Amino acid sequence: MFRSTTLSLVALLFAAASLAPTARDAKVDFNRDVRPILADRCFRCHGPDAGPRKRGLRLDNEEGSRALLKSGEHAIVPSDVEHSEAARRIASADPEEVMPPPSLNRPLNDAQKRTLLSWIEQGAKYEPHWAFVAPVRAPPPEVRDAAWSRDEFDRFVLARLEAEQLAPAPEADRATLLRRVSLALTGLPPTPEETDAFVADSAGDAFERQVDRLLASPRYGERMAADWLDVARFADTYGYQADWECNTWPWRDWVIAAFNRNLPYDEFAREQIAGDLLPNATREQRLATAFNRLHRMTNEGGSIDEEFRSEYVSDRVATYGTAFLGLTVECARCHDHKYDPIPQQDYYSLGAFFGAIDEAGTYSYSFGATPAPRLRLPTPEQETQIAQRAASVAAADSALSRTLSERRAAFDEWIKSSPKLELAPPVKRYPLDGAIDGPTGKATALDGDSGPSFDDVPAFRRCDPYSLVFWMRCPDAKERATVIHTSHFTIESDQQGYQAMLDHGRLAWQVIHLWPGSAAAIRTRDEFPLQRWVQVAVTYDGSSLAKGLRIYLDGAPAPIEVEHDHLDGAATVRSFQIGFRDRDVGFKGGAVDDLQVFDRALTSVEVAELHAPGALDEAVRRAARGETVEQLFEFFARNIDPPCRGAAKAHRDAEAARQDVLESMREIMVMQDSPHPRDAFVLKRGAYDQPDTSRPVHSDRAIEGVLAFDPQRPKNRLGLANWTTDARNPLTARVEVNRLWAMCFGRGLVATQENFGLQGESPTHPELLDMLAADFVAGGWDIKAMLKRIVLSATFRQSSNTTPEKLERDPENRLLARGPSCRLSAEMLRDQALAASGLLVEQLGGPSVKPWQPPGLWEDAGANSQGNGGYVPDSGAAAHRRSLYTFRKRTAPPPDMLVFDAGSREKCLARRQPTNTPLQALVLLNDPVFFECARALAARAAQEAGEDASTRIVRAFHRIVGREPREAELDALSELSDARAADFIGDPAAAKAVNASDDGDASLAALTLVCSTLLACDAVVTSR
Repeated sequence: MFRSTTLSLVALLFAAASLAPTARDAKVDFNRDVRPILADRCFRCHGPDAGPRKRGLRLDNEEGSRALLKSGEHAIVPSDVEHSEAARRIASADPEEVMPPPSLNRPLNDAQKRTLLSWIEQGAKYEPHWAFVAPVRAPPPEVRDAAWSRDEFDRFVLARLEAEQLAPAPEADRATLLRRVSLALTGLPPTPEETDAFVADSAGDAFERQVDRLLASPRYGERMAADWLDVARFADTYGYQADWECNTWPWRDWVIAAFNRNLPYDEFAREQIAGDLLPNATREQRLATAFNRLHRMTNEGGSIDEEFRSEYVSDRVATYGTAFLGLTVECARCHDHKYDPIPQQDYYSLGAFFGAIDEAGTYSYSFGATPAPRLRLPTPEQETQIAQRAASVAAADSALSRTLSERRAAFDEWIKSSPKLELAPPVKRYPLDGAIDGPTGKATALDGDSGPSFDDVPAFRRCDPYSLVFWMRCPDAKERATVIHTSHFTIESDQQGYQAMLDHGRLAWQVIHLWPGSAAAIRTRDEFPLQRWVQVAVTYDGSSLAKGLRIYLDGAPAPIEVEHDHLDGAATVRSFQIGFRDRDVGFKGGAVDDLQVFDRALTSVEVAELHAPGALDEAVRRAARGETVEQLFEFFARNIDPPCRGAAKAHRDAEAARQDVLESMREIMVMQDSPHPRDAFVLKRGAYDQPDTSRPVHSDRAIEGVLAFDPQRPKNRLGLANWTTDARNPLTARVEVNRLWAMCFGRGLVATQENFGLQGESPTHPELLDMLAADFVAGGWDIKAMLKRIVLSATFRQSSNTTPEKLERDPENRLLARGPSCRLSAEMLRDQALAASGLLVEQLGGPSVKPWQPPGLWEDAGANSQGNGGYVPDSGAAAHRRSLYTFRKRTAPPPDMLVFDAGSREKCLARRQPTNTPLQALVLLNDPVFFECARALAARAAQEAGEDASTRIVRAFHRIVGREPREAELDALSELSDARAADFIGDPAAAKAVNASDDGDASLAALTLVCSTLLACDAVVTSR
């Protein structure tokens, strides 16, 4: 056996010639050196997830690594390599013994083996993962060149450089620096005038004043929003197959405004997570919660509502985890997270926070309603109108109450007159004569797939009172059966109008705008009688409230329970079908007879009269004897007395006018907790239809391995938001500061912005990150202040020029030995071209626009399915807005943005992965938008610089690059201009084509091609 040898494992492995003599004595850092190896090679089988754990061994924590194994051995014995089973397995050459096993196909190299064995020999001490420990502000280190630093954190950078025997780069020239900071903070380049003024400003605070100017510009909010839209997976369409438009742009306006007014980041996060739950929440705070509803949705036929509702909740959890915590929480959906301390229980507890709303799993197919919960967004004019009409409704309501009270005496006199009463007839009556015997003659038997259908039923609105009276016979207990409905489809969100259903054996009566988030619905407490004829009456009083619904069986009120009580939208009648509905369970084996439709809410005495004639006369006789018969007064007020009926009509008309305004308002999906949230459970393997009822979850914990959830917090999203922004939370501030750093440098201190967990990269400068995170919280989560601090630093101001040796040693600039150099984003490239050419239309906010894109892309992607034609480009000002406002269709994203690494917005995207492909040059040189910009830039330069070709080139270069060209650059561009001008002189038609006019000016056409070349050159597409 291996252990029988006298040569120690340490000696074997440290004998390698490549190992420096002092390596055995070098201190091994667990987080830096050991944990990445364990996480990558060992945690899959010996990590936090108990499911696939082998031999009961855990290597993700100290206790588990020391535990006694079933074999009677210990995986790790601190400072004792010879008796550590893990060490034996690591060093073994036996494929049956070696760890990691060959089947993993990820063997340890010699250096990794030496690291692990050195760690064991040094005591195998564990340390908590750096990201799960609250940041502590360390004192800045001593440095040799203290004068270089402009901020405390610069000393962390310089200390690292001095340790690496490197020196920082000199400060960038002023023109380069202004362009760099302008693009970082506004996404747009400076004008030549701004650059010249800054270069000429010798004041010590000149750069700081430029930064203040940029941060105060409304362009700043647009630039900040561009990155956050990726995180929030913002798009203008729902995604999936149909991918219809969803009008979410008002939330984008909220984001822009939040950044521009410098909303503190803790409030920015809190309002998006739970703005609706804040005390006295404003409309803007409720609007912020649309962040949670920007996931994909479907309306495809055959979709299972619960399946997709589960998907939506999962998306919210994943987006929340990435956006605010920098964690891959979605990895705990099917099992405990294999690397991070996120058990399934915590994952589904997060789901309980985000799933506690009344939402459907689909959006409407047959009508374009905004999925509930939703928020109305009135214009100022509509605000005025709704206030006026609400006042009219209140006045009409008071008048109706007063009239009813005043007409009691008239009612008494009417009773004394011994009136002979008759019921007003229904507005529609359908005998439903069929082939079987019924209670009133022949009746209709139903097969569940077809049935009577009528198109002449009154189109009642939700402010109208109405009633249905009919006979029905149910053969057996029905889990679900459609009896009468007024909608087209059974897709959950397509039910609208009113419907009588059998639901788990009980009769339900529902008035619906959108199910379940906007509906008034009741059902009987008792199961519906079986195998006999029952006369059913269902009534609605037009109040939009569940208390305005009634169910009567055989003339008597049925005890009911309320299912939903928040009808707040049009309940439009779209059909009238009995016993069946497309894509639904019909009333199979049932029968119906004699359906009557009334344009009023029948009183209980009327319902009794319809079932057993004589009930009205009996009520009159009882009232004449002095008994109180309230139902008879209701009958009198609704059917007999002109003043009462007039007051009721006035109230109905006032409410109709109010609803006209409400239903014309723009709406957006938001969050609103249900008063009756669904029960939530851990889902076995993440399957929507496999809840583990033995493992219920509640909104009372977040991720315990990050920070315990204070039991005093609200057990809802507001509690989660407060947990997220708690100063003790080790992740939130770090994640945001890292995001801000990446905005300025092109790369975060933690490169994996989406993953601060064990599988993510460690920070290049951990003390620097912790200082900024701690100061961010202490400074009130001030985003502008943090950005200002970063860009004023000596680290940011460095020149990006470097030597080949430094570039080879540190190609990604992890050491920060030079200034940032990164390719501009897709949005910045287009916006820069528009701005430099003078074409950019700067209009803050508003609906998305459709600039030019190649025709037919929507159709080729199968994404043109809303019956509104394909992509029609906008013209005029809308064609030249900032790219932030470009219409984003998920199934066919803007192609120029895709080429430059923008995502489809189907999922949360914390960082874009830059690529370098020939297609990018083709876009810059051939896309009509960029060529239009080149043409406009040439015309602008020609107008500003006069006739001299060289002066024109200098002016165009200055406008787009932010500085004057160097001699070699000017020579190359002049040579290009002269050659193309000569070509165009010999080909006037080509010059006219380039100039897009009848003007065959060869020099202008040549300058256009020079400008087109500039738009694709490195100096323009890169921020340096």
